[in-house]
Amino acid sequence: MTVAATRWVWNAALAGLVIAVRPAAAQTAVAARAESTAYKKPPDQELRHKLTRLQYDVTQNAATEQPFHNEYWDNHAAGIYVDVVTGEPLFSSLDKYDSGTGWPSFTKPLEPANIRRREDKSLFMVRTEIRSAHGDSHLGHVFDDGPPPTGLRYCMNSAALRFIPVDSLAALGYGRYLPLFSGDKSGN
Repeated sequence: MTVAATRWVWNAALAGLVIAVRPAAAQTAVAARAESTAYKKPPDQELRHKLTRLQYDVTQNAATEQPFHNEYWDNHAAGIYVDVVTGEPLFSSLDKYDSGTGWPSFTKPLEPANIRRREDKSLFMVRTEIRSAHGDSHLGHVFDDGPPPTGLRYCMNSAALRFIPVDSLAALGYGRYLPLFSGDKSGN
């Protein structure tokens, strides 16, 4: 606790005010918010050097990779998927399913605050584009034809994602997601 916060608590106690202690869930949310500020989009020149041509085209130019010929469409390992540009956590293998489309599909985001929706009127139709919140990376689209419980299909491009297996979560700074996999090591 900072000196200013300690003084405030002491003054409030002296004044007879009731001080509410922040519940653990709120503390976790505050910590996650503080951690999310670490996800910064690198400069374009760095991205061009760091990413493959396909990863750059997908994330920066809203391209779409080929179905069934991408890295994660058939990945069944347990872990999380992060933005290839910033590393912000996006999806979990626990919410991944085989949609039959040839792209990795999820029923919901792992961290809804790391997802942004945008209306996409390309290809002579209206769709909902999904972008990462901090990197503004094009990830894919969301459709309302998914399975229960959400009825949503987050259809993502593998080229926009990096998979972090459960065994590497802690070492790579994603240890807070380990409890999600304590009861299910199979992924999906």
